[in-house]
Amino acid sequence: MLLYTDIFTGDELFSDAYPLKRIDDFLYEVDCAMTTVGGEAINIGANPSAEDGGEALEDGAELVNNVVYSFRLQSTSFDKKSYMTYIKDYMKRLQAKLAETDPARAEEFKAKAPVHVKKILSNFGDFDFYVSESMNPEGMVPLLNYREDGVTPYFTFFAHGLKEVKL
Repeated sequence: MLLYTDIFTGDELFSDAYPLKRIDDFLYEVDCAMTTVGGEAINIGANPSAEDGGEALEDGAELVNNVVYSFRLQSTSFDKKSYMTYIKDYMKRLQAKLAETDPARAEEFKAKAPVHVKKILSNFGDFDFYVSESMNPEGMVPLLNYREDGVTPYFTFFAHGLKEVKL
């Protein structure tokens, strides 16, 4: 199994246990689903009195996005201007990191980045924004969107900002 971590923060973002596909050797799209957590019935051996019948307890079940829940992602918000500031800085840092570690890929990244960032910005209102567990502002901001059916959620991650860790 592969675990994908943020190259700047080391935070876990997703794994190959979820359906994923690589887009243009630049992005990963990771399908996710809404799932129920909590609400487990625990029998502690108590017997409510026949007179008052005991109180009905909330079951505590919660509907969550499985990737958000599993990797402890936290919702955040951006307006378009603040996201543009963030993404310009993030892309510069990715470019510098690639130039240092893999110069051949750095040129390809430099050519593809504007195309993909422009596409994200043109659909800005369609995305929900998340930060990783550490909430480090230097890290990647995963983008949540929905497929054409309007029901199926998926995350977008920048492939160059990830490190694969084999488990």
